[in-house]
Amino acid sequence: MSKPAGPRQGRAARLARLMPAGPSTAARTPFVLLVVLLLGGGLITLLLLNSALNEGSFELSELKKRTTELTDEQQALQRDVDASFEPDALARRARELGMVPGGGPAFLNPDGTVRGVPSKAPPAPAVAPPPAPVVVPPPTTPAASPSAGAPTPTATPAPGAATASGTPAAQPSTSPGR
Repeated sequence: MSKPAGPRQGRAARLARLMPAGPSTAARTPFVLLVVLLLGGGLITLLLLNSALNEGSFELSELKKRTTELTDEQQALQRDVDASFEPDALARRARELGMVPGGGPAFLNPDGTVRGVPSKAPPAPAVAPPPAPVVVPPPTTPAASPSAGAPTPTATPAPGAATASGTPAAQPSTSPGR
């Protein structure tokens, strides 16, 4: 006589039906590996994209900082240029160059008549020229005495000083590009 099936055998039979251990488990393995690889690849791609975005963000912040610095420098230079063209600065530079204010203006009408009274500009006030720079010759040693054909140092004329012929020395323009 055989023993009737107990409750344990019934549970095992039900589990065996729910989870077959045959060929269907082998068919799921490639699918599971594919899903795991896709998820891993996606996470790695997101990590790389995040790193690239952060690098771009750092570069952008550096460029913004450099732009701010260059804008500040440009504004300071523009203030300097504007200050050099103020009326007081222009009048001072004109006096330094020996210019004098003009007299009363006179205008020519289209018919050739003169309107106004032309007058000469008053003479420039005598301004004492700045002292010429003193040239100190370099110290000489017996081994390095200057030869007879070597040029001797000469003093350069000061700005606004006259040359030996009495004509004013040429002066470089100090205006910024104008």
